[in-house]
Amino acid sequence: MANETLSKGYEPADVEERWLEYWKTHQSFTPDAAKAATHVKDNYSIVIPPPNVTGALHMGHALNLTLQDIMCRYMRQRGKTVLWVPGTDHAGIATQNVVERKLLAEGKKREDLGREEFINRVWEWKEDYGGRILNQIRRMGASVDWSRERFTMDEGLTKAVREVFVSLYEQGLVYRGKYIINWCTRCHTALADDEVEYAPAKSTLYHLRYPLEDGSGSVTVATVRPETMLGDTAVAVHPEDERYQSMIGKHVILPLVGRRIPIIADAYVDREFGTGCLKITPAHDMNDWELGRKYNLEAIGVIDDKGCMNDNAPEAYRGMSAADCRTLIAQDLRACGALTAEEPYENKVNQCYRCKTTIEPFVSEQWFVSVKPLAEKARLAVEDGRTTIWPAQWNKTYFNWLDNIRDWCISRQLWWGHRIPVWTCRDCGEIIVAREDPTSCKCGSTALSQDEDVLDTWFSSALWPFSTMGWPEQTNELKAFYPTSLLVTGFDILFFWVARMMMMGLQFMDNVPFKDVYIHALVRDEHGKKMSKSTGNVIDPLEMIDKYGCDSLRFTLTSFAAMGRDIKLSEARIEGYRHFINKIWNAARFALMHVDGNEPEFDPKVMTALHHKWILHRLEMLKNEHAAQIEGYRFNEAAQGLYGFVWREFCDWYLELIKPELYGDDPAAKAAARSCLKHVLSEIMVIAHPVIPFVTQEIWSSIPSLDAESLAVRPYPKARPECEDEASVRDMEFLQGVIVAVRNIRSELGVAPGVALTVMVRAGGEDQRFLTAHETEIAALARVGTLTVGADIEPPRGCASAVVRGCELFVPLEGVVDFVAELARLDKELGKISKELDFVTKKLGNESFVSKAPEDVVAKEKAKAEGFAEKKATLEQLRARMQEFVG
Repeated sequence: MANETLSKGYEPADVEERWLEYWKTHQSFTPDAAKAATHVKDNYSIVIPPPNVTGALHMGHALNLTLQDIMCRYMRQRGKTVLWVPGTDHAGIATQNVVERKLLAEGKKREDLGREEFINRVWEWKEDYGGRILNQIRRMGASVDWSRERFTMDEGLTKAVREVFVSLYEQGLVYRGKYIINWCTRCHTALADDEVEYAPAKSTLYHLRYPLEDGSGSVTVATVRPETMLGDTAVAVHPEDERYQSMIGKHVILPLVGRRIPIIADAYVDREFGTGCLKITPAHDMNDWELGRKYNLEAIGVIDDKGCMNDNAPEAYRGMSAADCRTLIAQDLRACGALTAEEPYENKVNQCYRCKTTIEPFVSEQWFVSVKPLAEKARLAVEDGRTTIWPAQWNKTYFNWLDNIRDWCISRQLWWGHRIPVWTCRDCGEIIVAREDPTSCKCGSTALSQDEDVLDTWFSSALWPFSTMGWPEQTNELKAFYPTSLLVTGFDILFFWVARMMMMGLQFMDNVPFKDVYIHALVRDEHGKKMSKSTGNVIDPLEMIDKYGCDSLRFTLTSFAAMGRDIKLSEARIEGYRHFINKIWNAARFALMHVDGNEPEFDPKVMTALHHKWILHRLEMLKNEHAAQIEGYRFNEAAQGLYGFVWREFCDWYLELIKPELYGDDPAAKAAARSCLKHVLSEIMVIAHPVIPFVTQEIWSSIPSLDAESLAVRPYPKARPECEDEASVRDMEFLQGVIVAVRNIRSELGVAPGVALTVMVRAGGEDQRFLTAHETEIAALARVGTLTVGADIEPPRGCASAVVRGCELFVPLEGVVDFVAELARLDKELGKISKELDFVTKKLGNESFVSKAPEDVVAKEKAKAEGFAEKKATLEQLRARMQEFVG
């Protein structure tokens, strides 16, 4: 599959498709698990965070995949046997909602089909559309083992789910009971605490007066949900609140209902909020539920599972939505004098993370996991270092959540998902929890009914690191690759998923599921705002790949992936790094004009020229630094180090410095240059491959006499201590300093590139000998016609000058620059820039503009002003310098 030559321009689409197909066909990323099981220490593994089967690739996915792929490709280079498992999650609520919407378009509901037929329709949808996200993952160049692709409802994973549920039940850690849960009235299912989102809301705080039973007065409570007062079973005050000491133990009469309820004292009450009196509604508030259990209060539910008032509410309110009831309740309380005040109030409302419907706390019978003992193990594993979270700042968040964890509600009132493996005998009432579907009860009856609910999606996802490797069977994959080496994920599922995988891995594998957890930041827009369809600032990774190539996107994301810092992304940045990919391509094309496979084998001993010694030393430093940065998850430093070496050192300097040798008549110098060029180019391709796999593979396959088809598994370049040469760096800095000084003078004074300058350097001793020895390089790279070096140099009048490492450099300007004309040009340019600066300054001085214009518009005007001021200062300095030459 080797290419003899590289095309004039890099066309990523063709290259990407060709190598993706090659890697798949040759199973380049499929490890031998049986062999790996005998060399466990040499293995490395990652399980991909399974995207929802309903999902589409977004920039968060693109970043996540890029970082995982970098680690997997790099670890292969280091000789590790790598397993990267791909797969998708069945995503219970999300997928069911998608299919229900399709049915709705047909004028049907799932109930019209029945459970079995509806599930068949979901499977059909999954087969038709479920592979889209996997194909998009493929487009990112992910070096996953496609032969081990998994789905959370695969037969093997289903077996694992049942085994875990039944085992936890047998251990007393799974139980069924009435409890207050988060209920979505739209999705008609329970939600775990971490599936609830919080949105700001503008509400009304109602002050309600409850009269004391004995007629001695009243207490006033404050609430944003007066409709729930119909289910109040107590009023609570702080035991040390002097205002209510005499009332503790008395009773009040609940307005509109007439129910007699007690006044209790508990330190939970916030004396500063509202009136210091708290209405207690155990059936409709999580905290009130706990107080209700503590004081044995009745839980009276007045809102049903559809969000409407039920039969426990007075007849006038039954059947109304909670929102409509709130309005009528307020009206009735006003009428009877029980509503004493209303005030605007900003609070947060709980929403379903899927459909954004306001959550209703709801008491129902559900299945739970008692997580306290599991959470303790998960906490300890991070404390003692068995699992390390990067960056460490997330430890506190992880610990805090585990320390305050509530039992996990794992049942969902859905049809799509893992059906709860519990059956009830309709004849004797026996509960059967079984790994295999039972056919009869021990009483002999075959009248068995399976629980209608399914398990929370995160229940099966929590088993992902070991269920994907064949557990509960004892497979070679488990032996070789569990625990996995790394999990790369976003902070938003630290609770949903990471902590639960820790719990289940420790409980069922007696080991952590991963050694490292790398929490990557959010990808935001260029202004730091969260990307969302509603604001129209989403950047589609697939569009960027089509437009600029996958490597450009990957390199951009890697360049900004600083640990703990969000990424501000713009299309312009991706386009900018496309120039870097093109730079590599063009550098390779130039190199391949001079490399044909007949150059001498690389030998550091014959690389005596300064530029060879320097680039080889810098290459060794790059290899060391890059490896340390990748292994330390400092991805942005690794990308920027590559960028600096390739663009500035290899392309801008080394390729220019070797041109005289490549085009010269000295066969030995030409042979050394060709050999060194091939060596450096090939090692750059290997080092850069994990970050930009496509362009590097394509170039590698075109370099003559290399193993053209195996860059994906090519070892990391070995260290060559004999190439390290600190002295070459100091010497090169001196040579570069002289060349840059001449270039700067040419640029500042507007000297045309084609004009060969005369350069004089006042230097003696070693510096004189050095500059004389490198006259050819200075002449070629600085366009110098005559170079004179000496300790007693006396420059003529009208010279531009600079100092480089203590040596004075002079460039005579007589006959090179028309000072009078240049001064006139500068005066004209200064006049123009001054007018532009004055205009923007006046605009920013207008208080009305600054206060009323959009923030980004004002920011752009400020940036303009800074740019104009900077340019004006530069022109003024140049004019003053030019005036000196005129005298």
